[in-house]
Amino acid sequence: MLSSTVLMLVIAAVLLAIAARRDRETAKKGIIKGGKTLINMLPLLVSAFLLAGLLETVLPREIVSEFLGEEAGFKGLLIGSVAGALIPGGPYVAFPIIYSIYRAGAGIPTTVSFIAGWSMWSIGNWPYEIALVSPLFTLVRIVSTLIFPPLAGLIALIITKIQ
Repeated sequence: MLSSTVLMLVIAAVLLAIAARRDRETAKKGIIKGGKTLINMLPLLVSAFLLAGLLETVLPREIVSEFLGEEAGFKGLLIGSVAGALIPGGPYVAFPIIYSIYRAGAGIPTTVSFIAGWSMWSIGNWPYEIALVSPLFTLVRIVSTLIFPPLAGLIALIITKIQ
């Protein structure tokens, strides 16, 4: 986590230096736009991290382990895939929730299925995709990716069993 934060800060500093070298007004505009984005996203970020923390403390570890843990088997991979599809929003919302479920006792294979379900099936994206691309495209995309989130979890299960 720290290394990715440092990397992002370094990239931001380099871009700021490039912008300032070209035109100080451009650099100032970039900082202002970044600040506005932060202000707009702050309620969503706070609620996502609050939800993640509450999930981790409220969900009984035994139940999480039973349905999403290593012993849940293929049932856990299916539950993880569908649960991932139900998570709304981008990675700033999904990953704190996924992390908290993992910390609450979900196994690596189920967590992999969860992430794959979120990224491939995200139900929250369907209205945009249907409206902007087409209903037929959305249907074909969903049907053609149905096996992949559980399959990703199954591959993760095999990998974790080898070690």
